Amino acid sequence: MARLFRDAYGVPHLRADSVTDLAHGQGRVTAHDRAWQLEWLRLRATSGTAAVVGGEVAQAWDAFARGARLEETARRAYDGCTPETQAFTRAYAAGVNAGLAASGPAAVPELAHLGQVPGEWEPWTPMATFLAQQVLFGTIGSQLWDRLAREVLGDDARLLSHEGPQAAGSNAWVAGGGRTASGFPLIGGDPHRNLEQPGVYQQVRLVCEDPDDSFDVLGYTFVGVPGVQHFAHASEVAWAITNACADYQDVVEDGSGLPLGNGLSVRTASWVLGALGFDALLPLLRARTVDDVDRAFDHWVEPVNNLVIADRGGALRYRIAGRVPVRDDAGEWVGWLGEPNRADAGPDGVLVTANERRGPESAAVGSSFSPPYRAERIRALLGDRVGLTAEDFAAIHDDALLPTVGLLSRLVPGAFDDFDGVMAADSAPAARFAAWRSALVRRLAAEPALAGLLAPGPAHDHGPLFAWSMDPVVHLGLALPTLAAEALAGRAPFGIDLPALARAALDDIAGADLPASWGETHVAQPTHALAEAGFDAGIPLLPVSGDQDAVRTMGSWPGITDAATRGAVARYVWDLADRGAGGWVVPTGASGLPGPHHADQLRPWLEGRLLPIVTDWDQLVEDSAFAKNASA
Repeated sequence: MARLFRDAYGVPHLRADSVTDLAHGQGRVTAHDRAWQLEWLRLRATSGTAAVVGGEVAQAWDAFARGARLEETARRAYDGCTPETQAFTRAYAAGVNAGLAASGPAAVPELAHLGQVPGEWEPWTPMATFLAQQVLFGTIGSQLWDRLAREVLGDDARLLSHEGPQAAGSNAWVAGGGRTASGFPLIGGDPHRNLEQPGVYQQVRLVCEDPDDSFDVLGYTFVGVPGVQHFAHASEVAWAITNACADYQDVVEDGSGLPLGNGLSVRTASWVLGALGFDALLPLLRARTVDDVDRAFDHWVEPVNNLVIADRGGALRYRIAGRVPVRDDAGEWVGWLGEPNRADAGPDGVLVTANERRGPESAAVGSSFSPPYRAERIRALLGDRVGLTAEDFAAIHDDALLPTVGLLSRLVPGAFDDFDGVMAADSAPAARFAAWRSALVRRLAAEPALAGLLAPGPAHDHGPLFAWSMDPVVHLGLALPTLAAEALAGRAPFGIDLPALARAALDDIAGADLPASWGETHVAQPTHALAEAGFDAGIPLLPVSGDQDAVRTMGSWPGITDAATRGAVARYVWDLADRGAGGWVVPTGASGLPGPHHADQLRPWLEGRLLPIVTDWDQLVEDSAFAKNASA
């Protein structure tokens, strides 16, 4: 059986004598800490949300999940796994069921609010919940938008190409031992997703004490999934990912895929292959070297990610992880990308990935990537520095310089000479710049040349699930730097005099009652699935630094809202010299339940601080009732 220990922030540390006991214990502690979240994920994966919470969005999600055959794909994926992987996920699901049975719905505010009794988890449910959390972070929304933009704007639609509002971005970087104070590599990064409460990631440590199968791994796991997947430190080796912006989903009109509505269907790598890549989970836990992690991710299917790895031997590697289809001239899938674009770096090297187009090799991976601003800024901050520490990496996390300020300000020379470009929460110039930017986006959206985007007709109405993906104001805000570059080069985008609009936007804010600081309106705004049902998660809206294209990504939506609904859902530094010298943090807390660990990481996260990683068992507190309840 598993034993449970916790650190001062309630992070679970589990140790067990076998892999299956460990998985069972991980399922149990997740059920204790995240019972409502597990039930919500199960409902989403099995098209059951509308029956519980009702509403237009829930109905749209359930219809999408049925059409995308999430449950069937998960069942196929489970059946296709090795017996060992099946036993691992089966033990986890059994632990979830045991934990849910022990806690009772009355002790969970959301379940009590709904009068909901959690349903049974099947062995394949972890795969279904994982797929439900990932399926909209591919390119379906951006492809639907691109169809509309091309129809209205023709070739000029390229000017509105940008990582979409639902995409999962990230930063990740690694420095070799020749660049660090310890002489061992450092990995840092932060995944960017919608801010949610409870959070999508769970901090966890998993220790197997079987002498023939021992490992000690800590990192972030997706709630509802066994093991540790995308961000982990396994003592001798560590790894991290970013979204590769790969085209592993195709929206098509020939009915050859899964039904999407409006005469469209979607092909996905997971549906075509009947796999997700869960056979990577156990090899990742057992990894000791860069090569071990690399081989483990050979099993990965989707989402397709950029992967950086480093080990104590000094090896550093980048690769694509996941299955990217190869297409013929007609767009049919005829195979899979064979070369994962591996790149090694020496002890004096660095590797950086931030969802950007990496080079000519990216053409075979995807068609629309994030702008290069974050990647370029991280490289600039690393520069040729030596003696790097975890504190230096944490400072990179916290860098709130918005690289596009200089470009946009050229539209109105002299108007923002007092602004250093740092989107700090306490900055008045940042607030004024943001107000002008929003005014400019609103004026741009009102231009007759773009009217077709605002009223596209029923063929482009894809319902509430894709409303943000289809919102032209969202896309104009994201693409504003691209449009500014066109205008400043003497090419009026869409025939619009952008500098004239920029000057008019200055007039719009002149004399207006502007926020005293950026943080007055730029507040972290985690969403809760039951917010529209009247449930209050109890998370205050607090000022936060950063912005969409800053390294400290805290996405606002110019022309719509300054609130940050998307940003870093975790931050980490993995120190290969000493795990305890690294750090980690999440936006709220380790627990979804009211209590000391519901939001005790919120303040450090807002302030850009990392919390200590504690691995000494003597500094952890054992929950003796956990083992006692397991044997009852």
